[in-house]
Amino acid sequence: MVKINGEIEKRLWDAANDLRTNSELSANQYSSPVLGLIFLKHADYIFNKAKSEIKRDSPSPMHFQEKGVLYLPKNSRYSNLLNLAEGDNIGEKINKAMELIEKDNPGLKDILPKNYTIFENDLLANLLKTFDFEIPEGDIFGRIYEYFLGKFAMTEGQGGGEFYTPTSLVKLIVEIIEPFHGKILDPACGSGGMFVQSANFVKKNNKSANDELSCDGQEKTGKTINLAKMNLAVNGIEGDVIQGNTFYEDNHDSVGKYDFVMANPPFNVDMRKVDPEKVKGDPRWPLGVPTSGKANYLWIQAFWSALNGKGRAGFVMANSASDARGTDLEIRKEMIKRDAVDVMIAISGNFFYTVTLPCTLWFLDKGKEESDRKGRILFIDARNIFTQIDRAHREFSQDQIQEVAEIVRSYRKEEGAKEYSDVKGLCKVATIDEIETQGWSLNPGRYVGVKDKEEAEDFDFEATLEEYNEELQGFNVEAKELEGQINLNVNGLLGVK
Repeated sequence: MVKINGEIEKRLWDAANDLRTNSELSANQYSSPVLGLIFLKHADYIFNKAKSEIKRDSPSPMHFQEKGVLYLPKNSRYSNLLNLAEGDNIGEKINKAMELIEKDNPGLKDILPKNYTIFENDLLANLLKTFDFEIPEGDIFGRIYEYFLGKFAMTEGQGGGEFYTPTSLVKLIVEIIEPFHGKILDPACGSGGMFVQSANFVKKNNKSANDELSCDGQEKTGKTINLAKMNLAVNGIEGDVIQGNTFYEDNHDSVGKYDFVMANPPFNVDMRKVDPEKVKGDPRWPLGVPTSGKANYLWIQAFWSALNGKGRAGFVMANSASDARGTDLEIRKEMIKRDAVDVMIAISGNFFYTVTLPCTLWFLDKGKEESDRKGRILFIDARNIFTQIDRAHREFSQDQIQEVAEIVRSYRKEEGAKEYSDVKGLCKVATIDEIETQGWSLNPGRYVGVKDKEEAEDFDFEATLEEYNEELQGFNVEAKELEGQINLNVNGLLGVK
């Protein structure tokens, strides 16, 4: 048996990835089945723990269901799979184990992976042994699952970004919106990371996530929904994740319903790819539908309209949305005037595995209008706050997450927080009049300024130049798209086909 220490996630990943390297399987083929085995080992651990607590010789499925535990038929138990005879087809046996679990637990119907026959017997036997370890704590599986999700996202590149938001960004969003209790919506939920970190936030405050939170999600891709449902199950979270295209479907009837909204949506979708008839008249866009450019302000309005009278939202958004012109500007101006926007945080590049461009975190608060923050917005430039993982990737350390969150708590005058003050180059509270002077921009860099020379001796010229270059690349892409649109319009006026 493998003993666990603080490096368990890394050690398990290294072992599992070494096995893949020696096979002919791609990361995309490998990821779902491996996550399924982590899920199965977790379910087996919880099952055996519950079985020891149920004082019966032959407990029925009902006894486990009463404890909120998945019932595992004998042939689905991890020990049974570990001890298969040498000539058995392990892939077929695991497929059957997953089918039996789904049969006895209808909530998992068609969710678990059942493609294990693509693996060689030796590879599966080694994987089963890899995940057979002594377990010191129940939530270790949630950590392992999230760690593997992140590693697979990094390995799969662009495809990985469709289901995974780096954990440190999610943790920062959670620390700022503070979901202690209430209903949470993520209408672009990917693999469910926002729900997992919200649950961890509640547990950190010594409360039960399932008692305090109700989690609703929507996701367009079926495979990703399966990842999310396994992620929730392995973390012991109850949630309702439904398949749907959020632009056209509101499966949770979200308007005015939620205490918290969190998301990392697929931003910068071209409005020409959005069917205008399908979004027309939807109450989720109370300030109108963008007529051109990107669909970012469909997402932003969807988050805002889902909040109840005291609700908070935190989400990832493209930098360009902070300064976008045309109908986007009019929508943004109206949101600022209505005190919807509370905090804006600029994040440096290289936080994501799929794109290197920097992004912005937006925080909305419908309760702000009745607070002393009315008519003001906090801007934070966190582009110089990060920990370099490797040459191409960055993250926030736990201390850095708290550093940024403490600025927000001070701004909100939360109990125990220090008195807030503007810090040049880091944070600034701006009034609506100041924002109007800046053309209704929500770009933090326009407000916080830059550090004085003597304060910036540790200035990283290479990193800053790289960041500016990345931002320039983004502008070049947008300029090229705009040029194409202008050519189409001119040709249309001239009657050129």
